[in-house]
Amino acid sequence: MELGMIGLGRMGGNMTERLVRGGHKVFGFDPNPDAVKRIVATGGTGADSLAALVKQLSTPRAIWIMVPAGAPVDETISKLRPHLSTGDIIIDGGNSNYKDGMRRAAELKPLGLNFVDVGTSGGIWGLKEGYSLMVGGEPDVIKRLTPIFQTLAPAPNKGWGHVGQAGAGHFTKMVHNGIEYGLMQAYAEGLAILKAKPEFRLDLHQITEIWRFGSVVRSWLLDLTSDALAKNPDLHGIEPYVADSGEGRWTVQEAIDENLSAPVITLSLLRRIRSREDDPFSDKLLAVMRNQFGGHEVKTEGAA
Repeated sequence: MELGMIGLGRMGGNMTERLVRGGHKVFGFDPNPDAVKRIVATGGTGADSLAALVKQLSTPRAIWIMVPAGAPVDETISKLRPHLSTGDIIIDGGNSNYKDGMRRAAELKPLGLNFVDVGTSGGIWGLKEGYSLMVGGEPDVIKRLTPIFQTLAPAPNKGWGHVGQAGAGHFTKMVHNGIEYGLMQAYAEGLAILKAKPEFRLDLHQITEIWRFGSVVRSWLLDLTSDALAKNPDLHGIEPYVADSGEGRWTVQEAIDENLSAPVITLSLLRRIRSREDDPFSDKLLAVMRNQFGGHEVKTEGAA
């Protein structure tokens, strides 16, 4: 099957390579010419503009967009539309908000264009292991794209599925990432507690290796944690700064909108935000207040 790919960064590039290996004909465009060259080197066909990419594809076309969420997706679709024909498919595989996906589908339908949103998980390991794909859109359109999903997934019948209408794919991925936040935080806190018991001299890598087999907390995330600890047991050189790409925030907001309690995901999001505070004013205020009412010691900067 033919596919156009827009956005040949690390994830988009790896997805393109997996598709080419799977026998698909992939045409790729990226503003960075070096990214296009890398795709050509793996067997894909490069394009030097969006118009050229569309022209190379047979109708009805399928074009997968892998660009940052928000305005970049809308801008890319806006630039594509004049070159597209009735029945063409636009696929958003990035980390977009599901509400944007619903809006885009509604805007494109009167123009005769189909929109599919694909929540994509797998990260840098997707090229080798395959991607988890949560797909939203019209059933007949998804059926046309099935060979693409079967190739990108870990197996043709595993790791992917049509979960509902447009927007459902990114909604499912949003909650998936919220769960991921909680899992990561639980592993991090548990291992920190183990490390804080000096008399046992616990080997955290050894413990994660034990947990990887037979334990109820075994997971791929634990596998990756064990690998990281094997390479850097004390995490030398790692700054305690944890970013987020938005899905955790959206999950928490959705829980609030639906009047649902999600304390683990919410607190894990807040903990990530806390990790970015270089000079936490709130903690200083706590120290001052405690001194004011109880006369407790306040540590000053630079004190031994």
